[in-house]
Parts: sequence; structure tokens; C-alpha cells
Amino acid sequence: MRYLYGLAILSCLVLWSSCRNDFETVASTGNLEFSKDTVYLDTIFSNIGSSTYNLKVYNRSNEDINIPSVRLAQGEASNYRLNVDGVPGKVFENVQILAKDSIFIFIETTFNVNNLPTNPKEFLYTDQLLFDGGGNEQKVELVTLVKDAVFLFPEQYADGTTETLNLGDDDNPILVKGFFLEDDELTFTNEKPYVIYGYAAVPSNKTLSVEAGARVHFHNGSGILVAANATMKSIGAPSLDREAMENEIIFEGDRLEPGFSDIPGQWLTIWLMQGSVGNEFVHTTIKNSTVGLLVDNSPVILSNVQIYNSANIGLLARNSAIIGENMVINNNGQSSLAIQLGGSYEFRHCTFANYWTGSFRSFPTVSIENTLETETEILVADLIQANFTNCIIYGNERREFSLFKNDQGAFNFKFENCLMRFEDPTGEFANDPLYDFNNPTLYPLTKFNLDPVFQETEMNNFNIESGASGADGIGKPGVLPLKDLNGIDRTNPRDAGAYESIIF
Repeated sequence: MRYLYGLAILSCLVLWSSCRNDFETVASTGNLEFSKDTVYLDTIFSNIGSSTYNLKVYNRSNEDINIPSVRLAQGEASNYRLNVDGVPGKVFENVQILAKDSIFIFIETTFNVNNLPTNPKEFLYTDQLLFDGGGNEQKVELVTLVKDAVFLFPEQYADGTTETLNLGDDDNPILVKGFFLEDDELTFTNEKPYVIYGYAAVPSNKTLSVEAGARVHFHNGSGILVAANATMKSIGAPSLDREAMENEIIFEGDRLEPGFSDIPGQWLTIWLMQGSVGNEFVHTTIKNSTVGLLVDNSPVILSNVQIYNSANIGLLARNSAIIGENMVINNNGQSSLAIQLGGSYEFRHCTFANYWTGSFRSFPTVSIENTLETETEILVADLIQANFTNCIIYGNERREFSLFKNDQGAFNFKFENCLMRFEDPTGEFANDPLYDFNNPTLYPLTKFNLDPVFQETEMNNFNIESGASGADGIGKPGVLPLKDLNGIDRTNPRDAGAYESIIF
């Protein structure tokens, strides 16, 4: 219905435009006004179409005017495409605008850098939109940065089907569009961005190595799978420029326009599947996915990792072994950290926050369970340990962590020298031993409900203010790592969270 409605509007525009020759006009005198003097179509990948951008052309005069021509300077050879007041093309004649009225011009492009003789990594493609000619000519610049990329995608078969991976078994197959990476595809460098379509799977007994400064982009419905006995190493390095993050490894969607920079759910997940081994992520940012990182009965070390804008969960761990330090996770539709079905976890100097505003959120920032309920059964596994030291667990809801224990399995946890948000004004949890905040074994020297004074939560900036933050100076001395996420030396007393406090 939505598409039919759009089609109806477009048809009306075309008909209306084609019927506008029955009023008296005067020739354009070069006094058109434009909503922009330059249209930047943002960055696109080679041979992948851009979004559609618009330019509004105004006739401010008291007379109906006729523009003899509206055209691209490169004419039919241009890689830009136009739609002028509902009519597609690249060259237009006798375009009319009523007095005190305006028209829309819609612009998009596709460009293949491989057609250039030098095959550059980046190319600034430009053209001009010309109005009229001679002494009355006016122009609007068109500018697009085109990036070359390495495209990885499942094979398309002659019968029209697409290569698939089976996430189930022979009796209960679960087929997804995907492919196994070949040996020559198992190192992602920083020379060009990578664009993945479908699931890219790391085969058993192979390692996917992602080098410092690499940029990995995922099309809608895509992700990475790390199979049993396979390994993923995403080893970035500290960056000198906090904004550019030139040495950070970044996993995100393939929409490069600024309007998509913080939109959740643009791709699926990085999934460390049951039995994967030796996984490690260092100075890595994962953003705009459905689930940032899914760890399924696997080990992983997470150091200086940031996970933002997940539609569901930032870090989802099931019966896994995780060591995390200097981590920041924020803005997730459900939880930032969800531990299910037990496992072993050690988090030091981490900031688990959730300031999600995209919809109603009924899940806490951090949830910990030793169970997992499926359609047919309730699984239980030992929570060997879940230790949080010098961490912040906070958000925009009153209770930002939850604990669920099944007595059939062990349930061991400790929050030490942490800052946490858990408001219980009615005493609903007063008699629950799991929430006995005076228990020195479970909550040694942990503070509750003190404002951490984050710098800019809406910008995923979780630096804390010196002298004002409830996390300032409450940390346990001697806890590694010695430097914070900004690379600043930690002093004693330590601060809780991923960052040492600063003066805003």
C-alpha cells in the first residue's frame, strides 16, 4: 500500500508537470535561487548507488518563468542521474516554474573507480547542474567522494539461487545467505574498506585476522560467523585522533551518509559460534548492528572495545569465557551486556551504559542468568564467576542490572568498587539475598545511584567529570589495565569505568 501511494504521488507529479505548458511564461533571466549552491552526495562505495539527494529551485519573481534548459555539464555521459519535477533524465528543455513557486530536483549517482586508468582508492567525482545558458547561466556543483572497496558476497548460481550456510543440522537445517572465506580472504587490511553481503564465515581451523585501521562494512542482513575451532583476531591499535580513530578497527553498516552514522540494526552480528577458539578484539569499535557481538560457548578477550547502537543487545554471552577491560557499551534496544546460561566472566574498568531513547526499553543495562529458555526446555549451566571490578553500570532507567538464579546451577558473582544504578524505593528487592547491597562478599565497596556525570551520553562520550562524578576515585588500587581507554595513565585512587576523570 505504501508503494502504491508513492507511485500515485509520482504519477500526479509527472502529469502535473506535463500539463504546465498552458500558462504564459517569460524567459529566465538568471535570477533563480537554490536551496544549496553545492550538493554533496556524501561518500559512496565504488559501483554502489548513492541515496537520493534533493535540490530546491526557487522562482522568487512575480512572473511565471521558462528555463530553456536544465542539464548536467557532462550531459548523457554523466554518472549523475536527475529527476526534475517528477521527470527522469539528464538533459531537460523548457522547464517552467510558477511565480513565487519552486520545483524539486532529485539527484543520485553510481560510479565505478575501476573504470579509471589509475584505479585510485578514493576519487572525488564532480559535475555541474547547469540552468539556462549564455549570460543567464547559473550552476550548482555536484560532489561525491567514491571509495574503492573489497566486496565479499555469496556466490550467485545460474538458476538464480544464492549460496547458503546451514546453521542447523541435516535433520533441522537453518539456511542463511552466506559463504566461507577463502584462504586469500582471511586477512582484512587497512588498504581498502571491506563490504560484506550475507554471512562471511571463518572455516574450522582457520583464523580471520583484521589489521589495525581496517574498516569493515556490512550490508543489511549481513555479519560474520566464526565456526567451531576457528578464530577471529581483530587487533587494532591506539589512535592519535579521537575523531578519526585512524588505527581503530571499525565494524559498521555500509550506509556512509551522516544520517546513518548512529542508526541501529543496519546489519546482524559478529557471531563467535560454539567451539570457536582464541578469539581476541583489541581497539575495536562495533556499531549499528542488531547484536554487536554474540559469544556462544567460546572464549574471547576484549580490550579497549566499544559497542554502540545495537538494536537488541550490545554483548550477548552464552556459557562463555570472557575477559574484558576498558570496554564501553551503550545505546542498545534491550541490554548492553546480557549473560545467559552461565559461564566465566572477568570485567575490569568497563562502562556498561544504556541511554537508549529509540523506543520503550524493558531490559536493564546488564542482565545475568545461569539459564536459557528455549521453545522446548529450560537449560541451566553453572555461572562459575561474573566478576566486575572498577566498573560503571548505569543508564536512564531506575534499575540497570538484574540477576536471575536457577538453583540447579551455581551462581557466583561479585561487583567490587563499582558504581551502579539500582533504585528500589518500595523495597521490592529488600529481602532478596542476591540484592543485599550490604553484603561485603557480593558488593564490596560498591556505590549506588550516584550520578557518574558522563560528558555526552547522546554522543557515546562516557568520559567522567573530575571532582563531580560518583565514579571519581572509588576504584580499587592496582587493577589493570594501567592506562584508560584514552591512553591516559591511571592514578591511585583509581576511578571506576573505562575512563579516568577529566575536567570538562
